[in-house]
Amino acid sequence: MFLCYILYSKSLDKFYVGHCIAPIEERLRRHLANHKGFTAKAKDWVVVLLEPFDSKADTTLVNVSSKLKKPPFYRSAH
Repeated sequence: MFLCYILYSKSLDKFYVGHCIAPIEERLRRHLANHKGFTAKAKDWVVVLLEPFDSKADTTLVNVSSKLKKPPFYRSAH
């Protein structure tokens, strides 16, 4: 199973859209660990949306679409 997810950081007031192979708990742990990527800027990321897909191609399409369109969810989630 492939997952598309949206994380939210209250301290940054920012969202992050990503995709992974389950389990999401391990992926979130890696976002919260010390690293140099975008999510390294905060340690309070929480999963606010999780959607399963049958293929990685489907998650990639949703991921890219979300980043380009900024759906209403981004504007009204907080």
